[in-house]
Amino acid sequence: MAAKLKKGDKVVVLAGKDKGKQGEIATVMPAKGKAIVEGVNVALRHAKPTQGEQGGRKPVAMPIDLSNLAIVDKNGKATRVGFRMDGDKKVRFAKTTGDVI
Repeated sequence: MAAKLKKGDKVVVLAGKDKGKQGEIATVMPAKGKAIVEGVNVALRHAKPTQGEQGGRKPVAMPIDLSNLAIVDKNGKATRVGFRMDGDKKVRFAKTTGDVI
């Protein structure tokens, strides 16, 4: 199945502790059905000091399930993603506005 959400897409969180927050997808893990969104689902991880970095508690964005994310259309609202043929190319489009993503 084609990926509906891709790296660089602006998304909004639909469920969970960060519901309503928006961010950009940094990484997508299709096998696990998860994505890492910048500034969303942040946890503190403890790091030992290394030669190049100082140790301490570092904020790290954790993966969030793809089902809890929706792409943001040009109006700033959450929308579903559809596919259609545009000439010879298969393109993604926003279901609310019909615009190509």
